[in-house]
Amino acid sequence: MSNKNKMKNNLLEKINNKSAMVAVIGLGYVGLPLAVEKAKAGYRTIGFDIQESKVKMVNEGHNYIGDVVDAELEDLVKKGLLSATTDFSIVEDADFIAICVPTPLDQYQQPDISYVKSSTIEISKHLKRGSIVVLESTTYPGTTEELILPILEEGSGLKCGKDFFLAYSPERVDPGNKLYKTKNTPKVVGGLGKDSTEVAAVMYRSVLDGCVHEVSSPKVAEMEKLLENTYRNINIGLANEMAIICEKMGISVWEVIDAAKTKPYGFQAFYPGPGLGGHCIPLDPYYLAWKVREYDYHTKLIETSGIINDNMPYYVVERASKILNRFKKSLNGSKILVLGVAYKQDIDDIRHSPALKVIEGFEKEGSIVKYYDPYVESYNYKGKSKESIKELSKEALKNADLVVITTAHTSIDYDFVQVNSKFIFDTKNAMKEVENRENIELL
Repeated sequence: MSNKNKMKNNLLEKINNKSAMVAVIGLGYVGLPLAVEKAKAGYRTIGFDIQESKVKMVNEGHNYIGDVVDAELEDLVKKGLLSATTDFSIVEDADFIAICVPTPLDQYQQPDISYVKSSTIEISKHLKRGSIVVLESTTYPGTTEELILPILEEGSGLKCGKDFFLAYSPERVDPGNKLYKTKNTPKVVGGLGKDSTEVAAVMYRSVLDGCVHEVSSPKVAEMEKLLENTYRNINIGLANEMAIICEKMGISVWEVIDAAKTKPYGFQAFYPGPGLGGHCIPLDPYYLAWKVREYDYHTKLIETSGIINDNMPYYVVERASKILNRFKKSLNGSKILVLGVAYKQDIDDIRHSPALKVIEGFEKEGSIVKYYDPYVESYNYKGKSKESIKELSKEALKNADLVVITTAHTSIDYDFVQVNSKFIFDTKNAMKEVENRENIELL
C-alpha cells in the first residue's frame, strides 16, 4: 500500500471511529452551527475566532446565533466536546479544518477575500501531515486551487494529495429557516483529486442527515454555490421589476404571483420587497461578475438584476413620498414608523438589510424616523446608531404619518397595526390576512 493510501485510510479510520479532531475557523452564522454539529456527532471540536467576545461566550456555553440551540451548546461545552480559542496553533492537532470566514465585497463591489487569505496563511504555519482542509466560505470559482492551495503548500512545505487533502464545500445556511438547518441540508463537496473528495464526503456524511453530493472539482462546487444565489437574485429582480410595472398599471403584483404559482410546473414563486439583504444573495453574483472579466465576458443579466434590486430601497422611499402627497404632506418633516429592520422575518440579522437604506433615504429627505423590531434592539449603520422603540403601542402607531413595513415579522399583530395607523405602506405583503384594507397600500 502506498504512503498516500495509508494516509487516506488512516484519516478515514479516525473519522469513522470519531477520534478525528475538528477545527472550525470562524464562529459566525456558518462556523458555529457547523462546530456544534461536528461536536454533536462525537468529534472533539475546537472553534477559532479573532473576536474574544465570541470565544468567551462559547467557552461559557452561551449562544449568540439564532439557529443554535442554547441547551445543546452548553451541554457540548460541559462534556468537553466543544471549545473555542483565539490561538491558531490548535491546527497542529486538527485532522479536519473547516474555513468558515466572511467573504464580503469591498467599496468597489469587488470580492474581499482577505479573511480567507489571512486564515489560510495561519493554517499553513501549523498544518500537519495527514489532515484535510475544507473551505466553506462563498467565493469565486478558482479560489481553492489558485489561492488556498499555493499558500498551504508554500507555508507548510507539504504537498496536496501526498501529504494533506484539500476540498471546497459551500455553506448553505439560511438563518431562521424552520425546516432546513445545517444538519439536514444537502451538502456539495468538490476536492482536489478523488481522495480529497472522498475524505471530505465521508466526514460530512458522518455528521449530517442530508445527502452529500460529490462533484469533480472545487471549481464546480464554487460555481454551483454562485449559481444557487444568482438564480435567486435574478428571480427576485424579476419580481421587483414586475412590482414596479404592476404599480404603474394599477395591478396587484401579489395577486399576479398568487395566480401564476397555481401552475404546477415551469414556475417558482419569488416575491418583491424593499431590496435584498443577508450574507449571500446581494453579494454572490458580484463574485461571479468579477471573475468572468478574466475571460473577457460581461454578465449582463446578472448585473441588471443587481441594479434593480439595489434600487428598491430608493423606490420604496419614492412610493412613500407619493402616498404622503395624497395627504398633502411631504417627506420633509413627516413622522415615519418603520416596522422591521432585520433582513428577513423572525431573525436578528441586519447584514445588508434594505430597511437600513430605506431609513437612511427617509432621513435624507428630512423625515423623522422611528423603528420597531422585536429582534433588533439597536443597530449602527454608517457610523450612525438607532434604537428600536420599546413597544409597538397605539400611541406610536397613531403618532406616525406613515407606517412602512420592511420586514414581515410574524410576531407582530398586524390587525392591531391596521386599526391604529393612519396609513400603511406594506412592502412585504405582511398584512395579507388583514380584512380591512382601506388604509393599506402594497408595494
